[in-house]
Amino acid sequence: MATQKIKVTHLSRNAYLYIRQSTLRQVYENTESTKRQYALKQQAVSLGWTLESIITIDSDLGQSGVTTAERTGFQKLVAEVGMGHAGIVIGLEVSRLSRSSTDWSRLLEICAITDTLIMDEDGVYDTNDFNDRLLLGLKGTMSEAELHFLQARMRGGLMNKAKRGELRISLPIGYIYNDNGQIVFDPDVQVRQAINLFFQTFRRVGSVWGTVREFNKQGFKFPLRAHKGFKKGELQWVQLVNSTTLRILHNPMYAGIYCYGRTQVQRTIHGKKTLKMEKEDWHTFIPGSHPGYITIEDYERNLKILYDNAHPRGEDGRKSPPREGPALLQGIVICGNCGKKMTVQYHDERSKLIPIYVCQKRCIEYGDKICQTVKGDIIDREISKMLIEMVTPLAVEASLEVQKELNLRKLEVDRYYKQQVERARYEMELARRRYMNVDPDNRLVAVELEAEWNKKLREMEQAQEVYEKQCQTQVQAVNEDIRSDMLDMVAKFPEIWNNRSVPNREKKRIVRCLIEDVTIQSINEIILSIRFKGGTSKVINIPKPPHIWKTWVTSPDVIKGIDYLTDYCTSGEVADILNEKGVKSGQGKKFSSRIVERIIRNYNLKNRYTRLRESGLLTLPEKMAELGVSQREIQRLRENGQLNYHRYCGRLNYLYEPERF
Repeated sequence: MATQKIKVTHLSRNAYLYIRQSTLRQVYENTESTKRQYALKQQAVSLGWTLESIITIDSDLGQSGVTTAERTGFQKLVAEVGMGHAGIVIGLEVSRLSRSSTDWSRLLEICAITDTLIMDEDGVYDTNDFNDRLLLGLKGTMSEAELHFLQARMRGGLMNKAKRGELRISLPIGYIYNDNGQIVFDPDVQVRQAINLFFQTFRRVGSVWGTVREFNKQGFKFPLRAHKGFKKGELQWVQLVNSTTLRILHNPMYAGIYCYGRTQVQRTIHGKKTLKMEKEDWHTFIPGSHPGYITIEDYERNLKILYDNAHPRGEDGRKSPPREGPALLQGIVICGNCGKKMTVQYHDERSKLIPIYVCQKRCIEYGDKICQTVKGDIIDREISKMLIEMVTPLAVEASLEVQKELNLRKLEVDRYYKQQVERARYEMELARRRYMNVDPDNRLVAVELEAEWNKKLREMEQAQEVYEKQCQTQVQAVNEDIRSDMLDMVAKFPEIWNNRSVPNREKKRIVRCLIEDVTIQSINEIILSIRFKGGTSKVINIPKPPHIWKTWVTSPDVIKGIDYLTDYCTSGEVADILNEKGVKSGQGKKFSSRIVERIIRNYNLKNRYTRLRESGLLTLPEKMAELGVSQREIQRLRENGQLNYHRYCGRLNYLYEPERF
C-alpha cells in the first residue's frame, strides 16, 4: 500500500527527516529514541529515495513541540514543504513533528496543497486521501492530549509536594538546602549577620529608604547569590538598593513560612502574564516549616509599616491628580539636573504652608543625596504672574480668531468626509442592483457580483465610521454670547486668581490646561523652562532667595538692648520690656524668655547668672556656709526681707549678696 502512494513526482523531490527531542536531558539519556529516528533514513531509502536526496533536520533537539516559536528546524521544514521541495516528510511519530493541533493541522494543509506525503513508524500517508487525513488528524489530537495528561500528572505531583512543603524552590539569600533536603540557615556567618543587621536596621529606622541610606552610609554590603548564569551559586557582596529591600521585607520565607504560589501565570491574548496573588490564593502556606530570621509577628508588623509608609501613585506613569495643597506645579515638575519627576513637600512657615519641590528619586532608590531642593512659593508667584499676563482680552481675541479659522477648516473637512460616504453609498447601491439583476442560474457571475456587493458594503460602513469619528472631534462654534462671556471672564481673571476662596485644586486645573510641564534647575539662579500645551516654550530666570537664616537675623540694636537689660532683669523680664515697646524677633514673633536666652547664647553674651557671679554674689550652699544655718533658715530670712538676693532666671533661683562686716 505504501509503494502505491509513492509516485515518481514524490521521488523526484527531496525527503525531509525531522528529528526532535523535548529536552536536552532526553537527548543525552534517551539515546535509543534518537537512534530510532535516525534509522528512518534507511526506511526512506528502501522506498526509493537516494541518500543524497534525504535531508535530515535535527536542529530542534532539546526543544519542546508545544509551539513553533523557538523551533527553527520545524519552521524550515514548513517553508520547504510550502515551496514544493519536499516529496515526503518523515518523523518517528506525530508528537515529534508537533504537540499542537494548530501547528499540525497547518502542516497537513500545506502538505495537501503541495502533494507531499507524510511517513511515520507505522506507514506512509497521503494528506489528500480522506482516510489518511482522518487518521493523521486523530493522531495529532492524541499527541496533544498526551501532552496534556503528562503536564497534568507532573503538575499534580508538583502541587502535592508543594502542599507538604517538600518541593525544592529557589531560596532567598540566607537559606540553603542541607543534604536531607531541609531548609536551613546559610552556613556563612557573615551572610547571617548581614541579614540580621538588615532586619534590625529596618526595625530601628522604620522605613525602606532609611534602611538603604543607613547601609550605604556605613559602607555595608549585602550578600547576593546568583541563581542562574555562569556565576550560578556564587556569593557576591553588592550595594543594597530599594528594590532588594522591598523584596526581602515582603518575602515570608524569612519568617519561617514555606509558601508556594505567591505569583501565578495567567494566559491572556497578549501572552502569559505574571500576577501577584493575595495570601488567600497561595497554593501553600506552612508557618514554622524552617527556622526564621524574624517571627511571624515581626513579618506582619513590617508589612504594616510598608503599607503605612506607601504613597499613592499612578502605575502607568501619568501625572498625579491635582490635590488640595498650595503647590501649583504639583505633578508636572521635572528636575533640570537628572530629568526625574520632582515631588512636593510642605513646611509650616508663620502658620502658612510653603511648598518645596524636591528631586529625591535616587535618594529613595539608592540612599544618595537629594538631587536638588527648590522653595516653591517664589516659583508659584512667577507662574501666577505669567498666567495673569497671558490671559488677557487681546490673547482671547486672537484665540477666537483662530477658533473661526478652525471652524472654516472643519467645515471643509466635514464636507470632504461626507462626500466620501455618499460616493461609497452610491457604489454600494450600484453593486447591489447589479447583483439583483443577474440571472440566478448563472451562478459563476452571481457569486462574483455578491462578493463585490459585500466589499462595497464594507467600504461604505468604514467611510461612515470615519465620518462619525470626525464629527465627534468637531470644533464647537463660538457665538457672540459665549464671546462676551469669555471676554468678561478674562477681564476678571486676576481678581478670580488672587481670590483666596478659590480652591487650590481649581487653580492647578487651570495651570494644567495651559502648561504641559516645567523643568527646574537651581544653580546660581533658578531657571524655569516652561513647556506649554501648544508646543511653545518659555524660560524664566528667578534670583535665588537668601537663606532662611539670613532673614531671621536679629537686629544689632535689639541685641545691644538685650545685653544692657540683662544686667538688671531676667530673661522673662527682658522679653516683657521688648514686647511692651513693640519690638519683634528676627522671625517676626513676640519675644519670650526662651528666645532671649537663645539670642544670648548664639551671640556669646554673658547671661544674668554669670554677670551676678562675677559681681560677687553667692549661691545657696555658699550662703549657708557663710551664715552657718540650714536651707530652711535661709528661706525664712529671705521671706522676712533680712537677706539681699537677686533672681537670675524665671524659676525660683536666687543669688545672695555676701555679708558686710
